[in-house]
Amino acid sequence: MPTVKIRATTILGEFGQAQTELVDKAVILTDGISGTVEKVWLDELHGLRISIRGHDGRWPISTVKFSQTG
Repeated sequence: MPTVKIRATTILGEFGQAQTELVDKAVILTDGISGTVEKVWLDELHGLRISIRGHDGRWPISTVKFSQTG
């Protein structure tokens, strides 16, 4: 398989894994917004971005802190 296809397949595989790990998880953003991850996007400028149920907007994944239980 050509190198470009291997890279593209790797990116899509990692994106799918990120969706699995993030969607429906409770998070807190560095600006205090909290909620459950609704959707994950791949953005060419910012990398992964998420939306949070009940809040308008999309945030870079770098602003996420996972809530801790227990």
